[in-house]
Amino acid sequence: MAISAYLRALRTHVGQELILMPSVAVMVRDAAGRLLLVRDLTTGLWQTVGGGMDPNEQPADAAVREAFEETGLLVEPTRIIGVYAGPLFCLTYPNGDVVSYVGISFAARIVGGSERPCHDEVDRLGWFDQPAACALAMAPHTRLLIDDAYRDLPDAAFTQATWTPEL
Repeated sequence: MAISAYLRALRTHVGQELILMPSVAVMVRDAAGRLLLVRDLTTGLWQTVGGGMDPNEQPADAAVREAFEETGLLVEPTRIIGVYAGPLFCLTYPNGDVVSYVGISFAARIVGGSERPCHDEVDRLGWFDQPAACALAMAPHTRLLIDDAYRDLPDAAFTQATWTPEL
């Protein structure tokens, strides 16, 4: 897991304790409808392009930055697919760091760059149709993001609110 200077500094204060982390996922599909995924160098699991946001960073800028860092491709976000959080997005990394992600998933199109894995976070890139993507080894939260990317819903997906005030 690559770690930003901000997150590294935060971890010196809180150690491995739970932190809330804004993040982005970038869903790029080609003309055939295949989705671009990356394979994590450390775990070997396939995942969406994306990562944590930096302080004061706009979500769309984070999506463009993460896509370029991980894939070498310059993308343009075109819409929000969904907003995600909750227990499925609470992860404990192999080093013991605990993160609860609040993620924004963007649809995006390629506007430039040259395809290449970054090799410090991901070792492979691949384009997958839905059946092939579903057959890959991946974390449960990744599967949810990918399922929603293939749904092509006209509106952003999110979990309906269940909280109600005590009256």
